[in-house]
Amino acid sequence: MDISTRREPVMKHWNGIATAVLVSVTIVIAHAGGGQGQPPPPAGAQTPATPAPGGGRQGRGGGVFPQQQRAAGDPALIERGRTLYSVTCSACHGVDARGGQLGGPNLLRSQLVLADQEGEAIIPVVLKGRPDKGMPPAPIPEADAKAVVEYLHYLLAAAGKQGSPPPTEKPPPDVLVGDAPAGKTFFEAKCTTCHSITGDLQGIAGRLPDAKSLQNLWVSGGMTTGRGGRSGGGGRGRGSSRSIVTVVVTQPTGEKVEGQLRRIDDFIVTLVDAEGFERSFRRNGDQPKVEVRDPLEGHRDLLGIITDKDMHDVTAYLVTLK
Repeated sequence: MDISTRREPVMKHWNGIATAVLVSVTIVIAHAGGGQGQPPPPAGAQTPATPAPGGGRQGRGGGVFPQQQRAAGDPALIERGRTLYSVTCSACHGVDARGGQLGGPNLLRSQLVLADQEGEAIIPVVLKGRPDKGMPPAPIPEADAKAVVEYLHYLLAAAGKQGSPPPTEKPPPDVLVGDAPAGKTFFEAKCTTCHSITGDLQGIAGRLPDAKSLQNLWVSGGMTTGRGGRSGGGGRGRGSSRSIVTVVVTQPTGEKVEGQLRRIDDFIVTLVDAEGFERSFRRNGDQPKVEVRDPLEGHRDLLGIITDKDMHDVTAYLVTLK
């Protein structure tokens, strides 16, 4: 059979389909574009919910209510809610509402709690539970459930940010509990190879806001490392140039290449040279010779031998350097 004799019916068939699709698309576009001329919704029809006052993220629990804008609750009711929460809820949700030993979720990050305004979302859950999620109903009156709600709103409003622990009236622990003379002895024995009280540490106590910051600074060496560990120097850590790990690669020809360490293992070493170019060298045993210079190596070694007493003693000594 000549194939050309079948081409015309086939083409008519596909042309018909294309025409139908084009007409359908045209109708849809015309319908969508006529939004301004659409009739108003019937009386009684629901309209989309407006965001919570002050805006906020939209989550599974609806708009996040701005807890910090909520009027302060009744202190007596909040205190009653605190007691009820401790007895009824803390085993699952934790004494600080961030999750407990029985696996309850963090209430400070719960979308249901964040979206609740007057207990309309929380109270039904407290009284009826969530059997599908393993949460039993709480055997308390609705008035007690309302007190628990006020306490949870108090926690959220008082928290500095979502997920942070609730505030406490107790003062922060005092780190100045060490013996300054003993700290001076430890410092002179372990630290003077790299540091000097008349050099880089001169007046160190006057440059920091409190003793806790000073203790964190000297124990860490002044650097907060990110994920990636020893391959720091690639921009993952934050600190002064004293915290940058460098490397010197000496090739068999005697040529030396120095730069900021980017990566090192048994097979390759990668650095960034002074001009900003990344260079990699294949390693074969001890060739080429690789010398890593880590300013924080002493601090890392110190973590293996230092005791709590040593830490507090050195802090008590450094606080005197003003």
